[in-house]
Amino acid sequence: MSGNRVPIESTMLPVMEHFYTLQGEGFYTGHAAYFIRLGGCDVGCVWCDVKESWDADAHPKMSIENMVVEASKHLGKIAVITGGEPLLHDCSSLTEQLISAGLRRHVETSGSSPLSGDWDWICFSPKKFKAPLEEFYSKSHELKIVIFNHHDLEWAETHAKKINTGCKLYLQPEWSQREKVMPMLVDYVKQNPHWQVSLQTHKYLNIP
Repeated sequence: MSGNRVPIESTMLPVMEHFYTLQGEGFYTGHAAYFIRLGGCDVGCVWCDVKESWDADAHPKMSIENMVVEASKHLGKIAVITGGEPLLHDCSSLTEQLISAGLRRHVETSGSSPLSGDWDWICFSPKKFKAPLEEFYSKSHELKIVIFNHHDLEWAETHAKKINTGCKLYLQPEWSQREKVMPMLVDYVKQNPHWQVSLQTHKYLNIP
């Protein structure tokens, strides 16, 4: 599916996995949240740690109603929609039903597909492998740049210059390069305090 086409609304979506855990990254780190990982991605990050999510057809379709029922069973009232690239799908009906159930709606996206749905929090994590759409710079609450090497810091600043003034700025070490990258990030944030460091704390804690 092209990231430049408006996705077709559906009452069934491919779900790779769904689970209740703690948010491990970014502004809401440590908060209880229910994750719904939708299948399908056309970005193709070479270092992606969920490449099995890329093929939407490889995952069973689940009704939006059942997703919301499962998310509502837990005390934490944040539903995080992630992927893959979740906005390959029209998320309008999903967010409408999450609103009705009294849940916050967070999305984690590369910004390469059109924004759909009504979101409380948009985590925008652009990737070099497919350019993001301009609308995400004005609408996102959190900009998260994954850092694989020192060249990515300059690339991160190009996005920071375009993002809205209220957006939180995070640099996150790519997991396989964390020992190499972290000293560089510490020094960089000390010199550029408009950024914060985001860690994948769920991986350190060995939780989903």
